[in-house]
Amino acid sequence: MDLAEKKLFRELVFDGSLLKVYRDQVELGNGRQATREWVNHPGAAAVIPLLDTGETLLVKQYRYALGRVTLEIPAGKIDPGETPSACAARELREETGLFGGELEPVGSFVTTPGFTNEEIHLFLSRHSSRGAAVPDQDELLNLVLLPCDEVFARIMDGRIKDAKTIIAFLLARTRGLL
Repeated sequence: MDLAEKKLFRELVFDGSLLKVYRDQVELGNGRQATREWVNHPGAAAVIPLLDTGETLLVKQYRYALGRVTLEIPAGKIDPGETPSACAARELREETGLFGGELEPVGSFVTTPGFTNEEIHLFLSRHSSRGAAVPDQDELLNLVLLPCDEVFARIMDGRIKDAKTIIAFLLARTRGLL
């Protein structure tokens, strides 16, 4: 059976500064029709900042949708015309003050394919120079310096729940980068 779905009609339901929400009418492979509501996202990049000491810097910030503070790797959305690696380098500089050095791809993943096309590209940074962090004006955050083993411990005991952080660290370790 053909699993592809053919778009018949698209309606823009919401046009925000970050997200666009669509309602599509589609034809299924079996000839029936269905409605698909989905969020168009520009994509994002995230980076594990590995310091020469073997420690990492995580970002502690309040996440409004969750109503709580989270601990995450630096990350942000890809701007129009920006590559994932350029986005990762920019976010690393803005959120931690780290710049230069080596930026190595770790992998990528789609966050929730049931309702969004968001893909997050993951990187590991090494041998960066230290400067001043310059977060966005609407971004309040603190930096937390941790040994990588402590990050893994917090992932395993549930204190770190952020998917991009968990996936980045697990992929980096599996690939022998940490």
